[in-house]
Amino acid sequence: MGRQRILVVDDEDDIVQVLEFALRQAGFETIAAGNGLDALARIREKAPDLILLDLMLPDIPGTEICRQLKSSARTSAIPLIMLTARGDEADRIVGFELGADDYITKPFSVREVVLRIKAILRRQDPVEKVREQVGPLRIDPAAHRCFVEDQEIALTALEFRLLETFMSRVGRVQTREQLLQDVWTVSPEMQTRTVDTHVKRLREKLGSGRDLIETVRGIGYRMTDPAGV
Repeated sequence: MGRQRILVVDDEDDIVQVLEFALRQAGFETIAAGNGLDALARIREKAPDLILLDLMLPDIPGTEICRQLKSSARTSAIPLIMLTARGDEADRIVGFELGADDYITKPFSVREVVLRIKAILRRQDPVEKVREQVGPLRIDPAAHRCFVEDQEIALTALEFRLLETFMSRVGRVQTREQLLQDVWTVSPEMQTRTVDTHVKRLREKLGSGRDLIETVRGIGYRMTDPAGV
């Protein structure tokens, strides 16, 4: 099996060079584009396995590129991570509504970018297809929206990723270390108490769905399906 191919779209050469170096060190193949037109041309030549897209490009807004890719049957399934400046909240929201998978704020840790990419590519594994409904809980992954008994609830981006991870692994025990690595994209040696804190907050928001996330004493957590599916 060939190496997975990452397209880096950014008009800042130094950022592209740093990202390409780190991604190659991590075992990926990389291609780069400095503007939107080049990016679309490269995607037409050969679809990458994931796109890292800066939203501030000199020719076409990143949100417009995202819209074109996610509205085409040929490219809609390609995972896309947005690179955004700290104040671009409106663009991030538009990107999520268009179907972007994640966002990373500049300035960023290159190691975090690599870990986020690995986590998203793992989620593309058909074994880990996200269940969109479990009991009273329903999520819309493309729009990053969550509903409990058809009432929408507000989740942070991290809480949504945590719930999405549980819903892709229903019935499987998740250790705190595994959740740190896959949701927070940090080393599993880091403090695991943060996982407990966020699971507690998430449960509080889930109302009648809170008991679907069970504590597995001494190990971690597991999402159960009341229907037994």
